[in-house]
Amino acid sequence: MENFSYQNPVNLVFGKGSIAQLRELVPPSCKVILTYGGGSIMRNGVHAQVMEALRGRQVVEFGGIEPNPFHETCMKAVELAKAEKVDFLLAVGGGSVLDATKYIAAAIRFDGGDAWDILEKQAPVKAALPLGAVLTLPATGSEMNANSVVSKKATQQKLYFGSPLVYPKFSILDPETTYSLPTRQTVNGVVDAFVHVMEQYMTRNVNAALQDRQAEAVLVTLIEQASKVLASPNDYDARANVMYCATCALNGTLALGQVSDWSTHMLGHELTAFFGLDHAQSLAVVMPSLWRHELEHKRAKLEQFGERVFGVQGAEAAIRATEDFFHAIGMKTKLADYGVAPAEAAKKVSERFAERKLVFGENADIDAVKTAAILRDC
Repeated sequence: MENFSYQNPVNLVFGKGSIAQLRELVPPSCKVILTYGGGSIMRNGVHAQVMEALRGRQVVEFGGIEPNPFHETCMKAVELAKAEKVDFLLAVGGGSVLDATKYIAAAIRFDGGDAWDILEKQAPVKAALPLGAVLTLPATGSEMNANSVVSKKATQQKLYFGSPLVYPKFSILDPETTYSLPTRQTVNGVVDAFVHVMEQYMTRNVNAALQDRQAEAVLVTLIEQASKVLASPNDYDARANVMYCATCALNGTLALGQVSDWSTHMLGHELTAFFGLDHAQSLAVVMPSLWRHELEHKRAKLEQFGERVFGVQGAEAAIRATEDFFHAIGMKTKLADYGVAPAEAAKKVSERFAERKLVFGENADIDAVKTAAILRDC
């Protein structure tokens, strides 16, 4: 097992009716900017619950954050927040709203020039406004981590940053807020959480026995509960289990002592930036092909995963079982399924990686050349 240090300051507030706790969680003296996405929180009653809990507070609203949030939109929120002199941000929505809000919190206090440097140049975040979250779409784990992914429309880039200064002060998770999610978003959330686990688990064996079992527990639970949620969208227990799985998939605990490999996400981000695939769609396309190209390094873990999670023998059987699971819940796994030519994707993404001189993988062996080969087989 590798050495590690771990601290997570997020106050996770879970369960039905928990939005009412906002009145105690948000400091009463704060002027709040409420950030949200396309307006589903108006239709499903979440906005009304939030505003009731914040009654008597000063609240400024900013909506319209995209499913893959744009830097350009975030900068409009920064301008509004500065003009209104807000001192607390409340993200209400899915992981994209949370990621955007983390970026907004950092950008408001950034004094190093262009805030995009936080992502493109990994400029240090030295200060950020405090933020909290009300999660309505389980997927990214952003409610309990310090990471953020934001796109820039003008340059077709999708990049990430992380800083302990953008950990949410609290995150409220009420499974009932997910009842009205469209099937596509529910499936995306399951796949996103599944792949998050894999990026921390499907590497080489470092004898982190407990962390392996914890990762496998999340995977088994997601597989088990996904079909229940899709069959009965108002099944509270199934929704609760999926919601908590998504949080545990990326709150940092599964990575402790492990060697991670975020290659699937790095390639997937480029597919979203260039071709507009949903984040989870891009991951489901990339991961099986990447595993096959990295079979030499990942064989032992693939065999362990296949046996413990799906009850199958052999690395290729484990990959096929994963593809079958994705297909069973309605997630496609080939670029052609989304009208994207693999050769075009390979060319665009590998050229970008070559230009940036990027390499990924637990063995730092996934370069531009290997990236092209992986995507040609997607």
